[in-house]
Amino acid sequence: MSERIRGLLFYILVRLLLAPLSLWVVASAVFLLMRLTPGDPVDVILGLRASPAVKLALRQELGLVGSWWEQYGNYLQQLLRFDLGKSLSSRATPVVEIIQNFFPATVELTLYAMAIALVIGMGLGMVTALSPKWRYVGRLFSIVTYSLPLFWVGMLLQLIFAVQLGWFPIGTRFPVEITPPARITGLYTLDALLTGQPQLCLISLRYLALPALTLGIVISGVFERVLRINLIRSLQSDFVESARARGIPPRKVLINHALRNALIPVVTMVGLTTAALLGGAVLTEVTFSFPGLANRLFEAIIARDYPVVQGIVVFFALIVVVVSVAIDLVNAWLDPRIRY
Repeated sequence: MSERIRGLLFYILVRLLLAPLSLWVVASAVFLLMRLTPGDPVDVILGLRASPAVKLALRQELGLVGSWWEQYGNYLQQLLRFDLGKSLSSRATPVVEIIQNFFPATVELTLYAMAIALVIGMGLGMVTALSPKWRYVGRLFSIVTYSLPLFWVGMLLQLIFAVQLGWFPIGTRFPVEITPPARITGLYTLDALLTGQPQLCLISLRYLALPALTLGIVISGVFERVLRINLIRSLQSDFVESARARGIPPRKVLINHALRNALIPVVTMVGLTTAALLGGAVLTEVTFSFPGLANRLFEAIIARDYPVVQGIVVFFALIVVVVSVAIDLVNAWLDPRIRY
């Protein structure tokens, strides 16, 4: 076993050992923040006019009695048993079931938004890196898209393409009058193809178009800037000049040498952005009333539903930890110079 492989395995082992610590910090932070934020879940459920006796009975039923330390200890015991608890508002629905029902919608939205962002951002990044006269366009594009408020872009696209032109529907994930495809993966477009119903795939794509386009446009400028800057540096580097001097065709120099080296920070950005989108697409889902897990998290925060908020946040934190380790593995494969 080479020294590089041993170093990589040791790094992965350290990251895996630190993962529970990271999750504990996130779980503790969200537990504390939910209880410091004004509002009482019992008042949300029963209203302000309920009698103290009824409120106390509900607190006991929901496990909200006792000090914060006692509640915190019970919460950590649940996490150690891989139990995320049950929703306070429904009093019966497990948080795991909520994640299973709503997370596929967020995954589907994230995948299509990321695909749009990569096509626009990397395509424009390649053009602006290879053509100096287009670099000002690339700089302007990255600045404008980065500074655009996501909710404003979403409302603008809804106003133009949904309200004025009527090209795309909004407000849900699938029409109420049509039965969605049989659940296999939870991704409607993929499930429709797997069940041999391409017409349902097209219907789902129409509902995904505007939210995915909104999210994709806003984050595409980041990929354009990262690829443009790193590709320009790679094309000006000594190893690329050496490859050209050896008579290697320009196409191979670009793809095998310059582009591969320039993709290393892009891969890192893609991985971290994907993880962030999975947990942070709240504005997009709320703006479009898209029934994803981020929108469900927003509703749980409004309803003061402690177990749902805590469970979803811990779940998203777990995704970030896993994606971070995966990014390091991909970067090590792309760049043999990386050492751990």
